[in-house]
Amino acid sequence: MENRRVVITGTGVVTPVGNNVEQFWNNIINGVCGIDFIKSIPTDNLSVKIAGEIKDFNPKEYGIDAKAARKHDKFCLYALAAASQAMAQSGLKSTDEPSDDPNYICPERLGVYIGSGIGGMHSFVNETIKMMNEGPQWISPLFIPTMISNIGAGNVAIAHNAKGVCLPVVTACATGTHSVGEAYRAIKHGYADAIIAGGAEAAVNPLAIGGFANSKALSTSEDPKQASLPFDARRQGFVIAEGAGVVVLEEYERAVKRGANIIAEVCGYGNTCDAYHYTAPRPDGTTQSVAFIQALKEAGYNENDLLHINAHGTGTPLNDKGETAAIKIALGQEDAKKAIICSIKSMTGHALGAAGGMEIVATALALQNGIVPPTIGYQEPDPDCDLDYTPNVARKADITIALSSSLGFGGHNAVVALRKI
Repeated sequence: MENRRVVITGTGVVTPVGNNVEQFWNNIINGVCGIDFIKSIPTDNLSVKIAGEIKDFNPKEYGIDAKAARKHDKFCLYALAAASQAMAQSGLKSTDEPSDDPNYICPERLGVYIGSGIGGMHSFVNETIKMMNEGPQWISPLFIPTMISNIGAGNVAIAHNAKGVCLPVVTACATGTHSVGEAYRAIKHGYADAIIAGGAEAAVNPLAIGGFANSKALSTSEDPKQASLPFDARRQGFVIAEGAGVVVLEEYERAVKRGANIIAEVCGYGNTCDAYHYTAPRPDGTTQSVAFIQALKEAGYNENDLLHINAHGTGTPLNDKGETAAIKIALGQEDAKKAIICSIKSMTGHALGAAGGMEIVATALALQNGIVPPTIGYQEPDPDCDLDYTPNVARKADITIALSSSLGFGGHNAVVALRKI
């Protein structure tokens, strides 16, 4: 089996703090909060009225015309937009006619691993209302191909002529991170030369909000700036968000040969399951810690490394406590206190299956720029969360290795390790 190096050569995002990578990065390192009162739907009957919504999104900016846009659910539009940015930055071109262009990639060697935790929730809700009010004969013939969660990956593959491996992962809030991790393995072991990987989600609607709120998962704060509070003693739940985060992963030698802009190296991946509860994480962090350990071991983490962790950090009482415990088990007490941790969900909210993709982009940029984004809104320390969470202000640091972690409903744990290059 081959054992090749893998690097990131393209990034793309659609987030509550920016619809392109430059805007996203500038806002998160400056502590800009993208959480606000919900404007896209009426909230009179909802107990939760805040979210991390996408703002000023125009599909045309990403080459999606109005006719095509009408045929896609929001989550798919976000996936297409983020993938378009990432592929443009990578410079890769897939055509059916072989080419001497160094940026040419054979279509059969280009893949897509873009998942969604929920899929086309807006299509599901809209067509259900139509059926109840007007009858099943009025359901759109496009309902199924806009609702199914794999369609984001399928449409990105169509858009970029990617005829190779295509695997839309669905692991709830760990979806984006698992997608990148599995894509890394596929390239490492020779099944593809490049893969467009990440996650997309669009679930800011009454059905999803009502479901999460009634399960007591969401923050009930009425102050958007004090609602998503990772690792803070006042935390009470996550803030639902939407968007997409996508990276282009590529085999290292190929990227170097064509003179690609290499952002970071993907060098480790951990994947475990709590096997404990359908929503609650394992409280002692033991199973989550194994995913951290796997990623660190594969990455060759050593005493000379300065480690950054972009934590899952949802702002729920159980997640943040359990994740802190997992980090301590994985690193040991002393090294855990040296790690520079943050949760950008304090600014973006929790974009479910898209969160891991956004956070991989943030982690890669933190390595490349030597800046760790802050965890904003942090005021009251929690004795159970006693590590360095980069409170409120970004920090310059010569980090050499970074982890991005995601812990999803169902007990799905994913950790991807990146190295500065």
